[in-house]
Amino acid sequence: MKHLMGIAVLSGLMCGGAMAQNRIDQIRPDAPALAAHGEAAIGVRTLEVSNPDQIDIVKIEADKPLPRYDRPLTLEVWYPAADGTGTEGTYTGVLQRDGVQEVELKGRAVRDAAPAKPAKAYPLVIISHGYPGNRYLLSHLGENLATKGYVTVSIDHTDSTYDSKLAFGSTLVNRSLDQTFVLNEIDRMSKEDGNFLSGLVDASTTGLIGYSMGGYGAVITAGGGVTQGSTEYAWGAPAGTLQVHLAGSDTHEALIDSRIKAAVAFAPWGMNTGFWDAAGLAGLRIPMFFIAGSDDDVAGYEKGTKAIFEGSVNTERYLLTYDHANHNAGAPMPAPAETWVASEHLDFIPFDHYADAVWDNVRMNNIAQHFVTAFLGQYVKGDNEMAPYLDLIENSDDGVFAMEEDGKTAKPEHTYWQGFPARTAKGLSLMHKAKGE
Repeated sequence: MKHLMGIAVLSGLMCGGAMAQNRIDQIRPDAPALAAHGEAAIGVRTLEVSNPDQIDIVKIEADKPLPRYDRPLTLEVWYPAADGTGTEGTYTGVLQRDGVQEVELKGRAVRDAAPAKPAKAYPLVIISHGYPGNRYLLSHLGENLATKGYVTVSIDHTDSTYDSKLAFGSTLVNRSLDQTFVLNEIDRMSKEDGNFLSGLVDASTTGLIGYSMGGYGAVITAGGGVTQGSTEYAWGAPAGTLQVHLAGSDTHEALIDSRIKAAVAFAPWGMNTGFWDAAGLAGLRIPMFFIAGSDDDVAGYEKGTKAIFEGSVNTERYLLTYDHANHNAGAPMPAPAETWVASEHLDFIPFDHYADAVWDNVRMNNIAQHFVTAFLGQYVKGDNEMAPYLDLIENSDDGVFAMEEDGKTAKPEHTYWQGFPARTAKGLSLMHKAKGE
């Protein structure tokens, strides 16, 4: 009966519009201003890279030498495309949460389109999914930022994808290492004659985006070394392999890369299980933008993302909170129509992996697109016109919307969140702390 009901729901969806097409590029009419796509048509390519001579965490055995391998990673690369490129694209063979069923996604990127030839190369943004996830989970953001003049690269993290969910210790150790390796690879390719990235991307100016375990990795990459205790968890990384990220260690310090100018961390996991303390978080040294749901029961809120925000005292940082949202606030793409149906491979409806019980997915995505555009615009591109979109009263519900009759000029009492249409800045808060606070 459950499966029959699911089929009926799916049949109804397939008769509908954008949702039935599994569109990742939806912008609601009530979206905040900076959620809108930029002027650039975009292309997308898939790359295979390999990080040589890495510790194979999955195959570690007690009292044996640490096994090593060349660690493979699959990348999805979105980029501004040449004039005349269309604005419709299809992603085929995308695995959904159950790791078995393939779905088709629709977006704006044209597969293998000719790249633009800019006078100045575009900044790089690296995107890192959760555990498990894949390189398409934040594809709405990858596409959106590419239309605005970034080259965005999303990683399939080996041992952490829907069809290869292996030892958690691999994710703990490799997540940050993957991020910095991909930065190095894109930088190398950008200087390689004949590579489509040559002249297209400037890896010396990079932003980093991570969700859940990707956010965990982003905190480490940004300077937040882990605690000694977290390197010793029986359920964590084996054989002391997490020591590479220990706060104050030479190996962690060597990981910090000045090319990364700012980072966005959606619901970063780890604070709630003791991976950072005050000393570790004091190591964060680049501007940070944290995004979380107030009811996150995976990474935690008060003792999770908010505690990371509070403890990052040596950098400027923001915390955007979706009131009553859970762990999926803003990051995952809209749930594919096929995930509304029960899967025999999971003990929950795969829809739950993408969606929130309170907030609409597209609404959450649009708000995230708006704020990430503002944050990266200011701290990666150096665009000071983005500052008003970040300089807001803390609670959106307290904003007063007061405009002159022309609808363009704000009255003195106007305190409404910049870029939000009237009646739409609801259920959100944005905290801001300067370095030293």
